[in-house]
Amino acid sequence: MLCHPASVDAQLVHVVDRLMAAGVRPVRLFGPEHGVRGEAQDMVSVDGERDGRTGIPVTSLYGQSLGSLQPTQEALADTDVLLVDLQDIGTRYYTFIWTMALSMQAAARAGVAVVVLDRPNPLGGSAIEGGEVKPGYDSFVGLASLPVRHGLTIAEVARMVRAGIPWGGPRFASPLDVDLTVVPMRGWRRHDFYEATGLPWVIPSPNMPTVDTAFVYPGLCLVEGTNVSEGRGTTRPFEIIGAPFIDGFRLAERLAGHRLRGVLFRPLWFRPTFHKFAGQVCGGIQVHVTDRAVFEPYRCGVAILRELHEVGGESFRWRCEPYEFVSDRPAIDLLTGSDALRTGIEGGLSLAELEATWLPAQRCFAERRRSFLLYL
Repeated sequence: MLCHPASVDAQLVHVVDRLMAAGVRPVRLFGPEHGVRGEAQDMVSVDGERDGRTGIPVTSLYGQSLGSLQPTQEALADTDVLLVDLQDIGTRYYTFIWTMALSMQAAARAGVAVVVLDRPNPLGGSAIEGGEVKPGYDSFVGLASLPVRHGLTIAEVARMVRAGIPWGGPRFASPLDVDLTVVPMRGWRRHDFYEATGLPWVIPSPNMPTVDTAFVYPGLCLVEGTNVSEGRGTTRPFEIIGAPFIDGFRLAERLAGHRLRGVLFRPLWFRPTFHKFAGQVCGGIQVHVTDRAVFEPYRCGVAILRELHEVGGESFRWRCEPYEFVSDRPAIDLLTGSDALRTGIEGGLSLAELEATWLPAQRCFAERRRSFLLYL
């Protein structure tokens, strides 16, 4: 069973408890980034152990090396079926889809069947934003070339992985010989946002507390690739961003000039309790989404990066520390899929000129994904 804290039914009963009640005891639990119970912070390795509630052995799929991201053949040796139940966020750099893809790859080698229980894309399945992951820029935040906001459910991603993603990097370019069964949802439609399901929101990872967080994440996670705080250590991660060297009023004014649809920016000060600038007063903004139907989170995130580069002056820097097991590329290049956005911002390109770097690939993907869609 590959699962996490949000692997629950409508009554909030966890999938492992449901299986046990049905007389099925999993032989092993696999945990993605943050762990089976979701207690670990981002990019923190999780050790294997036994589940405290059930005593079932737990194997972490997020350790200290690239090899730790995939089940070993030994871990799958006593397995007939790998059941996948993960609430995704509809964003390429939210790592759960890649944990699933790597697990499918390992299952194919081991002759283990894979069953994916589908769940809603909380952002809906209609809108697409972002460009390709170019060769040499693949990482755990983009092991194949999907747009940042891909508009797929996790089972639709699984279907695409099985068929091969030939326009991406080499890892998943070829079809995967895996026995894949998808259990589709009933009643979900592509234009549905999460609240349309009537289901309660369960935190899938420590810094994804609300559906509002999920809606800004495709754009505001880009701040992770800088020395500016993305709001970890606050009660509104990814909605609040800033740094001690940022003038929030000036940043908000410059962003207002872009006339971005469905969003307002409020200057504020905050003091993160952990992560970047822990304990320090930061100036910045809060991102307030006023109309999800027209809000473009990735374009908004790029506009914020562009203005942070200006407002931050010499204090602003791109993150150069190793990121998601890659040390030879800046984190922002891995997040965006190439160096085009970073160099464009450094070169003073307008927001429209920056958008032109990803729009062709975005439009192309809209056609490529059609045969993998399960819902209207």
